Amino acid sequence: MKTFGTLSDGRTVEEITLSDGSLTARVLTLGAILRDVRLAGVAFPLTLGSEDLAAYEGPMAYHGAIVGPVANRIAGAALPGGARLVANQGPNTLHGGPKGMHGRLWSVTDRGRDFVTLRLDLPDGVEGWPGPQSHEATYRIAGPGALELVLCSRTDSPCPVGPAQHGYWRLGPGPDLTGHRLTIPAERWTEVDRALIPTGACPRVEGSVHDFRRGRVIGPEAGTRYDHNYCLADSRRPRAFAARLEGPVGLTMTLSTTEPGLQVYDAAGADTAPFAGLDGQPYGPFAGLALEPQFWPDFPHQPEFPQNVLTPGAVSRQETRWSFSR
Repeated sequence: MKTFGTLSDGRTVEEITLSDGSLTARVLTLGAILRDVRLAGVAFPLTLGSEDLAAYEGPMAYHGAIVGPVANRIAGAALPGGARLVANQGPNTLHGGPKGMHGRLWSVTDRGRDFVTLRLDLPDGVEGWPGPQSHEATYRIAGPGALELVLCSRTDSPCPVGPAQHGYWRLGPGPDLTGHRLTIPAERWTEVDRALIPTGACPRVEGSVHDFRRGRVIGPEAGTRYDHNYCLADSRRPRAFAARLEGPVGLTMTLSTTEPGLQVYDAAGADTAPFAGLDGQPYGPFAGLALEPQFWPDFPHQPEFPQNVLTPGAVSRQETRWSFSR
């Protein structure tokens, strides 16, 4: 573990490096951010990140972070029962609020050569969320070319809980997603309004631009912009195949997860200037693809969606694995 940098308020951020020879991953104590992932024999990083800590206090706040306590959007910045959250995207709450899990310092509770466990404790009422809450994230290299995340949450008050890992992936040496192809086995997607709040409808993907079952071009060539949730299951389940991303130079990433949804964001509006990414240049439009295993957006207000209301004494456990091959 080494010091990565100092935040604008003077707090120190540490970095932990995990490696097994086939894969190297670097994790920050800020937001439990997965900052850098490298596959042996590949000359470029597989995820978007920065060497500049200030980038994570600016336009790269969500890059590689654990977001929540509930990822994605919550309509009206409120929970059923009357709890008021902090709005940070118009009238709505995005990724837990402006000071969500992504912007907080996590504590390292255990680590080894190929794993690290980080913990975040949230007092009752932070950003309006019931609590107290505790969250533990364990990143582990789980075999050659594979990285696993186990995320466990607990709360002392009944509360919807659904964090997500917000990594951006790019499997080529170029500046964007040109030449990338995405496969998702989902039969349905969640329709949204102009504010990207679900309408409650979950149309079938067949015959639409949301049909990724046999693979589909994603990125600048797609013509369609994507910031949508795909319905993998009707509830949390044992870890199962969720997506495959194929790059232009023969690299493939396979994602499996326990979560019932997968948010796909093509970063069409990305602009990290003046902060450089890991390739030495600011990231621009379509620089990477965010694949966020999650409960479906706005599920606290959508009783027909999969629910995850955590109660005292219970543990919410999600698992995600990224496997890389070439």
